[in-house]
Amino acid sequence: MLLAGLTTGHKIGLGAVGFAFILFALWSSFVASRRWPNFPGKNGLGPFVIVCFVAFAAMISAVMVLARESEAKGAPKTTAAPAAPAKQVQVQEKEFAIVLPSTKLTAGRYAFVVKNVGKIQHDVAVQELSAKTPLISPGQSATLTVTLAKGTYTLYCTVPGHRAAGMVAKVTVS
Repeated sequence: MLLAGLTTGHKIGLGAVGFAFILFALWSSFVASRRWPNFPGKNGLGPFVIVCFVAFAAMISAVMVLARESEAKGAPKTTAAPAAPAKQVQVQEKEFAIVLPSTKLTAGRYAFVVKNVGKIQHDVAVQELSAKTPLISPGQSATLTVTLAKGTYTLYCTVPGHRAAGMVAKVTVS
């Protein structure tokens, strides 16, 4: 994916450095060890390690420098239109219920402002959207913003055992 976004010059530069790194690795693994059985030898180990580190540093530097695109060459910047403001729905959670002002909504963007009025932690998830709030401590609130199309949605608490104990609500969107 990275290569698809690079200019041709950058692809060639990365390819050349990568090719040199691969050639060095293959030469030192197969050619040098076959030609000189004790390669790199007692006195050659230090210089060999230094050359390995220099080649590695060159490859990392090339990736960092050549893979970075300037803003002028990158993809054109686009600004998305701001999303429609979300309609707020106040939700209360307590042991063991989820209370909404209405279970009938119209299609659109909603911000469920969830307040935990119970004595233990809860959260709210929308089953059909795989969206949820983090755990909410007693007395705290969290907001879950989602876009609802026509259909039926299930809101529930994901804390083990809470859904079975009644922390579930169905919302119908028309």
